[in-house]
Amino acid sequence: MDIVTFVRNLTVQVMAVAWALFLVSWAVGWAVRGSPVPIHRVKRAGQSLVEDAVMAAFWLAIGSSIFALISYLTSSVYHPLPPPPKP
Repeated sequence: MDIVTFVRNLTVQVMAVAWALFLVSWAVGWAVRGSPVPIHRVKRAGQSLVEDAVMAAFWLAIGSSIFALISYLTSSVYHPLPPPPKP
């Protein structure tokens, strides 16, 4: 495994976990916000979770674009080292 493959795999794994966490947070936020609990603080907490999840999705999209650009640049610039000279 070379460095380009390692960086690409690590980036994909981190972004997959981050998007999954966003989806869970967004779903929990809407569930709490729409719950029939008459406590206003609970509903505000749900609204806060939804707003934070939307901001997280924005930053994840920006970050994944930057990671894709870095991965593209490293794969186009990276060349394997030549074998060592033989005496």
